[in-house]
Amino acid sequence: LRLLPRQRYLQAERAEVSALERKRNILCCLITRILKVEKQLHIDNLVFRVIDACQKGELGPGLQFLSFCCHSVDVLSCVLHLLNQGYLRRQEERPHVLEY
Repeated sequence: LRLLPRQRYLQAERAEVSALERKRNILCCLITRILKVEKQLHIDNLVFRVIDACQKGELGPGLQFLSFCCHSVDVLSCVLHLLNQGYLRRQEERPHVLEY
């Protein structure tokens, strides 16, 4: 016996969290792919390349995904996440240049 109506907002929040996680994973993959090819890149150029790839819907050679809105804050957040995880590093003499 249920006396209270089902709380649908909890399901909506779960869906939003899942969508944000997928977006973060895609951005992290894009950052990693770009830096694997370039080896090192200025952080501004990296942000522009990731945003451009998101708008075009390109994940990499032969892979496509639906284009989605991506902001520089999203990309920079993922860069910080990858720096903290040890996947990326900054050059000591030039901290604005990232290396894979």
